[in-house]
Amino acid sequence: MSGVQQALRAPVRWRVWEIAAWVLLWAAPFVFASHAALINEIAILALFALSLDLILGYAGIISLGHAAFFGVGAYGAALFAKHVMPDPLLGLAVGTAVGALLGLITSPMIARGTDLTRLMVTMGVALVLFELANKFDDITGGADGLQGVVMGPLFGSFEFDLAARVASFYSLSVLFIAFVLLRRMVHSPLGVSLQAMRDNRLRVAALGMSVQGRLTAVYTVAAGLAGAAGALLAQTTGFASLDVFDFHRSADVMLALVIGGTGWLWGGVIGAMAFKVLHDLISGITVQYWTFWLGLVLVVLVLVGRERLFKPWTWWRK
Repeated sequence: MSGVQQALRAPVRWRVWEIAAWVLLWAAPFVFASHAALINEIAILALFALSLDLILGYAGIISLGHAAFFGVGAYGAALFAKHVMPDPLLGLAVGTAVGALLGLITSPMIARGTDLTRLMVTMGVALVLFELANKFDDITGGADGLQGVVMGPLFGSFEFDLAARVASFYSLSVLFIAFVLLRRMVHSPLGVSLQAMRDNRLRVAALGMSVQGRLTAVYTVAAGLAGAAGALLAQTTGFASLDVFDFHRSADVMLALVIGGTGWLWGGVIGAMAFKVLHDLISGITVQYWTFWLGLVLVVLVLVGRERLFKPWTWWRK
């Protein structure tokens, strides 16, 4: 085996702390049974953050409208459950496929544009879908949301309960599968080429690699994962509304990556956990001004750095 092959295969090995982290995540619904709904939200946001990190941290594609794929996945799964079949796994597959299809359709605009163009295009796509969902209220429910979505039992045996115990395990399972697949992908030659394109796209093109083809592929995969996250939200809550297309969805997942860091998969998971826990704690103290305190935490994080956040005695050192 050559040195390059060894370098590509070495990072695939699981570290001890990664295994321990996943054991703790799986134990969370048992240990914190009263917070199973929050754990479910964390798992969904983490999956959404993984999809954004794939294009932002690894491919260098900036997006402010990632909620477009999240929203079509949510409505796709909800409409499928209401009008076709309430099976959760089939609905998840539909939501993922719809998100990936939208990503494939919009990828040419992303692959050829600049960073500013991508910001405007991605945000514009989300706004257009928001208005379409509001316009066709006979299908989507409009401002009232799509109601009457009843999910069948998972694997025909596990009913979705009000305590969200089944929902949390369901979302954690999907998150784990996506994490494993993405982990293998980003450490493959494709993942290495994506990081090379992020750093210097002209050099990659000079080597004879198809830049547009790789960007299209990774954007489609990321859109599918975002659609899966939206499908999980619709399935575990039994509801889909215009809120899934709202700008705050894209902003929240971006903030999660700011907290956790981009360019490594654990950044999305850690960022989602930190963002949701902070949101839950701060909003429990002050409902009206929780965004102020969360913003203050983010400002401190940016000023002092992620590695020194929990070391206040080092904040004033040069």
